[in-house]
Amino acid sequence: MVSRKEASCFGVGPQPLFCNVSRGVIGLVSDDSSSDLETVASKADNGEVLSSAEPRRGIGRDVLSAIAASTTTSFAVFLTGALAVQMRASLHFGPDSLGMAISIYYLGAAAGSVPFGRLAEAVGGARVMKPTALLAGALLALIALLAHSWVSLSVVLFFSGIVSSAMQPATNLFLARRIPRDRQGFAFGVKQSAIPFASLFGGLAVPAIALTIGWRWAFAFAALCSGVTALLVPRSHTSLASYRAKHKDPTSPGRIAPLVVLGVGFGLGIFAAAAMTAFLVTSGVAGGLSKPEAGYLAGAAGAVAGVVRVYSGVLADRRGGGHFKVIALMLVMGCVGYIGLALGSAFRVYLFFWFGAIIAYGAGWGWNGLFNFAVIRTHTKAPARATSVTQVGGRLASVFGPLVFGVVVAHGSYAIAWLVNGLVAVLGAGVILYGRHMLMRPSREAGQATK
Repeated sequence: MVSRKEASCFGVGPQPLFCNVSRGVIGLVSDDSSSDLETVASKADNGEVLSSAEPRRGIGRDVLSAIAASTTTSFAVFLTGALAVQMRASLHFGPDSLGMAISIYYLGAAAGSVPFGRLAEAVGGARVMKPTALLAGALLALIALLAHSWVSLSVVLFFSGIVSSAMQPATNLFLARRIPRDRQGFAFGVKQSAIPFASLFGGLAVPAIALTIGWRWAFAFAALCSGVTALLVPRSHTSLASYRAKHKDPTSPGRIAPLVVLGVGFGLGIFAAAAMTAFLVTSGVAGGLSKPEAGYLAGAAGAVAGVVRVYSGVLADRRGGGHFKVIALMLVMGCVGYIGLALGSAFRVYLFFWFGAIIAYGAGWGWNGLFNFAVIRTHTKAPARATSVTQVGGRLASVFGPLVFGVVVAHGSYAIAWLVNGLVAVLGAGVILYGRHMLMRPSREAGQATK
């Protein structure tokens, strides 16, 4: 139980409050006049809300397993972005080709998202995570050993994207089924922090590995980490037959339209973030940073994004609702970061690069875990299927984000490309708010009908 003062501070009460600067940024509360409408929407969608699970051992291991597993399927794309300067010199391709290679990865991820979401619901998250981590490691090893051209790199990245599309709904389901409800915001924040920490690894790999023994060794080390992760993933608690008998209900068709709109908004936010992670290092080098400095910048910004994802999840557990509003605010703040990167690129000012990267990564890319948590809270019977629907928007946007960014850079400048990123992020915030309105509408109508 929390005190009345704490409840008001974290937005459980009906009045909008900002407790302090940090909670005001990430802890924006719901202004709904009734009780938390996002929770009501969950009841309308499923007829029930997940109750807090009984305390049990192994929660820490479950969260760490989800983090490690998610990281394995993110290594390929983020190492490619962070090591792009060295890889372009070795494999002989330009910035537009880099954008296309990153887009091919996300094209594979988009293609597999919905079918692998259904697979995860059918067999359970843990049964998908272990073999997927092994496949991710094998593909990283292929890049280290056999990628000798842009074409061979792109082919492996495509299959790495497919593997990633299997891992994300599986880890979402894994956490939704095994973590108590009152800790799920934190759990999903920690889990999604794996992605920016993969970016952190990629950034630190520039001075530590790529500039010393070569970029291929960074992929080899990541492949080894993936193999170890596969061994750490715990087994399912039940047999496959028992699991399938217990979890049969599909996602309600009446809830698909809000999910699609939310997926579009999610995609617009990811459009900007995917381009940023692919081009931050090369943009920094083009703007006057040294290669090690650009690598440290990417690493530090990735760490900030990871911390913000965890903290936003902690606040979500305490706040109780208004999650989609918080996401919209963070996207708008991310636009400020993109403007900073544009100024850094245009005027070659070191400080603008650091300010822009920290804000763009922290606010503009720190909301992913909160988004998945909000979707799962309103679709508790089929979390993997629900998030696989919204993930399609993110994956497709990730196809076009780096591609469009690379084309704009090739025919314009990095400054213009960063400004385009900012505009897209703001548009994504508006679409997410509209998707929330669609999701809440049946709950409002049901409330009015009972008056």
